[in-house]
Amino acid sequence: MRDRKEARDAEFQSFVVGRWPRLLRTAFLLTGEQHAAEDLVQSTLERAYVAWRRVGAADDPDAYVRRVMINVHARRHRRRLKEFLAPKDDSGLTRELPDADDRIARADDRGALLTVLAALPVRQREAVVLRYWEDLSEAQTAEAMGCSVGAVKSNAARGIAKLRALPGLVEALTNGGRK
Repeated sequence: MRDRKEARDAEFQSFVVGRWPRLLRTAFLLTGEQHAAEDLVQSTLERAYVAWRRVGAADDPDAYVRRVMINVHARRHRRRLKEFLAPKDDSGLTRELPDADDRIARADDRGALLTVLAALPVRQREAVVLRYWEDLSEAQTAEAMGCSVGAVKSNAARGIAKLRALPGLVEALTNGGRK
């Protein structure tokens, strides 16, 4: 019995170590604040640990944990907690190091992207982040958000349209944001 628990704990620890940076990045894009993102990931992993038998046995544990994260985030939003995508004083924050193949992270002015993401409603932001940042399919995004594929398409299209309509993003990424 004890050996099984230790094996399960080791499997969970391995999962956490391998997924932490990606989970934290996704949580940051959803919440917009470093500490809130860390809290969201911790809450998500707490729930995943309690249900690790189901998570570990799932066809796609990453999708299961992503779904838990979206649910935890949605519950917090329903409670009307304020979200800030750009803290006023970010001098004490640790900067995320982008993956080498992450095209969005190569943009010189990530602040512009975060600022315009903050302008999107929560469901549109979730759809845009999961579809275009996490590069999930429409079906995977729908599963993570707990909605239909049509709702994902609608929210993503509306979110992208709003992003394209914001002159700050276009200017930052075309004129001043890239070297």
